[in-house]
Amino acid sequence: MKKITFLALCLLIMGCKGNSQQKETQAVETEEEKPQYAVAKTDAEWRTSLTDMEYYVLRKAGTETAGSSDLLNNKEKGTYVCAGCGHELFRSEYKFNSGTGWPSFDREIEGNVAYDVDYKIGYKRTEEHCANCGGHLGHVFEDGPRETTGLRHCINGAALDFIPDGE
Repeated sequence: MKKITFLALCLLIMGCKGNSQQKETQAVETEEEKPQYAVAKTDAEWRTSLTDMEYYVLRKAGTETAGSSDLLNNKEKGTYVCAGCGHELFRSEYKFNSGTGWPSFDREIEGNVAYDVDYKIGYKRTEEHCANCGGHLGHVFEDGPRETTGLRHCINGAALDFIPDGE
């Protein structure tokens, strides 16, 4: 009798739905809540205009493998632009070697980068997007050079194209 009572009690406890543990999420985003960007394409249009890696990073908020970007060690003077739409994002003089394996900048071109909050890995991070097309760029952290802004814009190289000065 004790075993049956214990089993019934265990089933009752496991069957209870703990509402305090439930996270309410809104399944559908209304048009008003979606940011509007100057460059708007369908998913199919993005797929045809971007490489697989650019699409993964810019449109699916993916992250390239550390150290894999051709732009990581680029020391030329010029402008880093969005690989999706060509919008100017960072100047070469803002770039520094963070040792993280991703191109890093201590500041953006004012007004050309949009920000959002991201909890994808379990804690709050500031996510960066191209302000022109909404493409995911990377994240900004507060561990950059103290002598300048103190910020580290950690950017996926696949999200960027580089335009040398004079071109």
